Amino acid sequence: MEHRHLGSTGLRVSELGLGTMTWARDTDELDAAEQLRDFVDAGGTLVDTAASYADGDAETLLGSLLGAKVDRRDVLLCTKAGVRRTAQGPVVDASRGALLDSLDDSLSRLGADHVDLFLVHAPDPSTPFTETLSALRHAVTSGRARYVGLSNHPAWATARAATLLGGTDDVGLAAVELEYSLLQRGAEREVVPAAEALGLGLLAWSPLGRGVLTGKYRRSLPADSRGASPHLSAFVEPYLDQSSSGIVEAVVTAADGLGRAPLDVALSWLLGRPTVASAIVGARTPAQLRTSLAATDLELPDAVRAALDDVSDLEVGYPERW
Repeated sequence: MEHRHLGSTGLRVSELGLGTMTWARDTDELDAAEQLRDFVDAGGTLVDTAASYADGDAETLLGSLLGAKVDRRDVLLCTKAGVRRTAQGPVVDASRGALLDSLDDSLSRLGADHVDLFLVHAPDPSTPFTETLSALRHAVTSGRARYVGLSNHPAWATARAATLLGGTDDVGLAAVELEYSLLQRGAEREVVPAAEALGLGLLAWSPLGRGVLTGKYRRSLPADSRGASPHLSAFVEPYLDQSSSGIVEAVVTAADGLGRAPLDVALSWLLGRPTVASAIVGARTPAQLRTSLAATDLELPDAVRAALDDVSDLEVGYPERW
């Protein structure tokens, strides 16, 4: 598997990252262990998790496998903080105390003394942004995190964070993590150009369009799919519309012509986009993960890439395009 620099940093990450959102909920310990072994054996290094995944149980499960199933030194741990669950539902809290307390709890669950990448999970309009960034700075200077970044933040916040963190101690902003696929190219309006200009690496979550780009939903709603899951159906539903269907059909046509699976085509397209350092694949089963791991050898012909660019083209106007 190819390893890429995370933006202009010295950190190299595997082009596919292992997502753990389903761990300890839809993916049990045995399947998680098999996924992690297969991922590392294939040359994968970046493992992406979050304090909010399964209310922390995903991190606990991952931590139990480090050392027991794989060497901690063979993986790069990325975790996110800033979303906590309350009786009223999820609440975004990116205050200094919340972020640092969450990071300490994550380290305890992971059984680690540091993470390689620490991200703010979501924007928090109720907390001054400078306070949020002070937590990221302290995470690095205290040794809890090697690199820091933002997840799901707009371009203006990304640019401001890069400026404010690039001070005298040069903590720096290393990465942005966003949803990015043929079905969701919103990052290209401003975040991708900002990341390219600022030397940031982009981590793409849901690179398969929440599973829709595999083509599994073309004819029906499979009973064992995320789309039929009580807690994930609302996550998949936005991409089951008519406009997404046209893009999926184009991917399937391209895959048929190349003798490959639609998943291969969708991943190859994304990994060829500017600034993308890693595509985070969140497989529910080991078999699903192995399918993604086998897709990295495909290089799309220019004509196919251009056709996919065209059919999924993003509407961009003023002021992004003058």
